[in-house]
Amino acid sequence: MNDLFKSVTALTVKSRIEALQPDSKALWGKMNVAQMLSHLQVPLQGALGEVKLKRTLIGYLFGGIAKKQMVNEKPFKQNLPTDPAFIRKDDRDFYLEKSKLLDGIDKFVAVGPKGLSREPHPFFGKLSPEEWSVLMWKHIDHHLRQFGV
Repeated sequence: MNDLFKSVTALTVKSRIEALQPDSKALWGKMNVAQMLSHLQVPLQGALGEVKLKRTLIGYLFGGIAKKQMVNEKPFKQNLPTDPAFIRKDDRDFYLEKSKLLDGIDKFVAVGPKGLSREPHPFFGKLSPEEWSVLMWKHIDHHLRQFGV
């Protein structure tokens, strides 16, 4: 299973991000490429403990069940619902957002499993470092596939 803590996986993800251009078009969804790059930073910041993300009622009720279906080898499906805290509708600077995301990935890899937040994920609840890593990779992969890289 892909794991963002592995440096080869992180390098592969970063090269895919580098392949994006300011005019890259989404194959599905509503975000433009700069909004997507900003969107991907939020869960990384949550995993690193840089922001505290509020648990949602639906997460309390169904997060544990959904976690079992998400922490596996299958890629995320298209057009899954998005937590409102992760939605980006405003204009964003592509190069700034790309740089921030690349830095966030580097920080995630550098802190490793022991450096992650012990706070629950806003939807899935308590996650092990390995679950955080798999979910971060799957989320980033999902959106890079959305933009064809």
